[in-house]
Amino acid sequence: MSTSTPSSPTTTPRSRNPLRALVSIPFGWQVLIGLVLGVVLGLVAAQMGPVAETEANPDGTNWLTTGLDTIGTIFVTLLKALVPPLIFLAIVTSIANLRNVTNAARLAWKTLLWFAITALIAVAIGITLGILTEPGKNSGVDASTAQASDTQGGWMDFLTGLVPSNFLGISGSAGDDGSVSLSFNALQILVISIAVGIAVLSVGAKAEPFLKFTGSALEIVQKLLWWVIRLAPIGTVGLLGNAVASYGWEAIGQLGVFTLDVYVGMLIVLLVVYPVLLKLNGLSVGSFFRGVWPATSLGFVSRSSLGTMPMTQTVTERMGVPRHYASFAIPLGATTKMDGCAAIYPSLAAIFVANFYGVPLGITDYLLIVLVSVLGSAATAGMTGATVMLTLTLSTLGLPLEGVGLLLAIDPILDMGRTALNVTGQSLVGVIVAKREKILDQGAYDAVRRTSFQVIQAEEAAEKEGSADAEATDERSKAPATT
Repeated sequence: MSTSTPSSPTTTPRSRNPLRALVSIPFGWQVLIGLVLGVVLGLVAAQMGPVAETEANPDGTNWLTTGLDTIGTIFVTLLKALVPPLIFLAIVTSIANLRNVTNAARLAWKTLLWFAITALIAVAIGITLGILTEPGKNSGVDASTAQASDTQGGWMDFLTGLVPSNFLGISGSAGDDGSVSLSFNALQILVISIAVGIAVLSVGAKAEPFLKFTGSALEIVQKLLWWVIRLAPIGTVGLLGNAVASYGWEAIGQLGVFTLDVYVGMLIVLLVVYPVLLKLNGLSVGSFFRGVWPATSLGFVSRSSLGTMPMTQTVTERMGVPRHYASFAIPLGATTKMDGCAAIYPSLAAIFVANFYGVPLGITDYLLIVLVSVLGSAATAGMTGATVMLTLTLSTLGLPLEGVGLLLAIDPILDMGRTALNVTGQSLVGVIVAKREKILDQGAYDAVRRTSFQVIQAEEAAEKEGSADAEATDERSKAPATT
């Protein structure tokens, strides 16, 4: 008895979709490709040089530089658009999450204490590097580039800025052409959010419907933010490419010592100070850096601590920090914990400006730098905070605010490293405080593995789907039986 097998029909190979193949590349490699492509396109744009100035193009920038600038601006604008609701919803929800925690006040002040400790160490490293290298001397930068920043910070500005001008913390300004532009004050939104969160705790059970709304709205805003973050490789091409095209390597060369100081200082904090603090608290250094890597790399690309906040909170929870504490510490840290922007950078920049203008600094001046860095971190407010912090430091020391303009050319290059250090430090404090307060899941921390952006997204989606199914099952079980 013989059996015959029908011949299988011939199938033509399916052509592979190049877009789908590109999306399937791991997010980290997408970012790396964006970095390389940004530098290459920036160099090409710089070689093309300026074009004739016209009414439509008064700056005379070529089409490639304009395109890179547009891409980078759109990416940053998308991030900024989500910042106000993200601050409000995250802070209100995080404070409300402490209502069921018995040692909430202790956790809060311990978190702030460790914010101050790490900032103190970072600013001491920045001052030491500045004294040893004197970055403002023989820098080669043109004095004509000195100009005061449009965004300035003084102590009186800082104090009056704490008082919200309206409930939304949003202000408008009219342009010369009659257009109206809106801007937000992240510090005022932070104050409003803290006040609302405390009010929620005071109201008690009657605030539950409001909390359900804010929790749901936070999930929606974070989902929108994930979508924007997926554009980070494209945004990197525009941001880095425009920086290279606009300023080239010449600006970095003129400010070479200062640039090197900033990155050396950040690397010392990242690779020496943080590991020492982890070891002193009985924590594995390898586990921490494996776990925090997605947030560190995303902070480097996005240049926004607030934009990276959902990822920072996710990786911190994955390292064994309880959600009720992580959801408080990370949003607070995203607005006030800035070892890069508020400690190393302003201390070195202040010394640079003093060197450049020949102003000697005494021990009192260095102590003032420490004071401003530790107490004034809230002025950074998560986005474009380094400039505010620098002007606050310069005004406190009585140094020329025009010195800010000397450093603007390389700010995008420095901001990548500053933000990466910021978000890493925010997660570090959460882990250390959780360990010291004996609420850290040590098993989860020791077992943490290095993972990718896509894996974290997939696991979060699966977790939320499982929670939704469990809630639906629970609701069905409570429903009365029908005959």
